[in-house]
Formats: sequence, structure tokens, C-alpha cells
Amino acid sequence: MNPTSYIFGIASATLVLVVVITLLRRHQLRERHAVWWIVAGTLALVIGVFPNTLVWAASLAGIEVPINLTFFVSIGTLFLVCLQHSAELTRLEAKTRTLAERVALNDLRLRILEEQLAIEAAKQRDS
Repeated sequence: MNPTSYIFGIASATLVLVVVITLLRRHQLRERHAVWWIVAGTLALVIGVFPNTLVWAASLAGIEVPINLTFFVSIGTLFLVCLQHSAELTRLEAKTRTLAERVALNDLRLRILEEQLAIEAAKQRDS
């Protein structure tokens, strides 16, 4: 591994961690969404600082080419992020539907009450 790619790997992993932590501090990213990104950034940083770790982990997993392990772990991490977002989207859609139904019912009740008030006011005027 040449020094340029070594430095680039460490800088990229550090940048990912800094961006995620900054977004967390500014409340632009919630903790449950940041978990996978922090895990991925930390793994990338460890592999960037100790590149032989990737070779060791690949041989331990029975993978001949270490970069294939990187791709596999990256795809797995992105899969988990997508799964987490899909689950949250499903929950939010259910909450949105429930809220829309409640608003519709409240609008109907309000309209009925306004009509009843209008009828009562008309009766009082006529009396």
C-alpha cells in the first residue's frame, strides 16, 4: 500500500466520523440513524490505520481477496441502513394515516358543532 492511499483511507474514514458526529451535535441526525454510519466509519478507520487487519479478517472468513470483504461489509451495512429506514418509514406512514383520520374526524365534529350553533343562533333571532 502506497503512502497516498494509506493517508487517503485514514482521512476518508476520519471525515465520515467527523461529519456524522457534527450532524449529531447539530441535531440534524438522530442517534438511531447514526449508529450504522459510526460503525462503518470506525471499521474503515481501523482498517485504514491497520491495513493488515483486513487481510487477517479476510483469511479468517475464508475470503481470498481482502477487498471483497470490504465490499461485502459495505453492502451489508447499507442493507441494514435501508432496512432501518424502511421500518421507520412504515411506522411514520401509519402514524400519518392515523393523524389524518383524527383530523378528518375533528373537522367533521367542528362542522357539525358550527351548524348546530348556527341553527341555535337563528332560532334565538327568530324568537
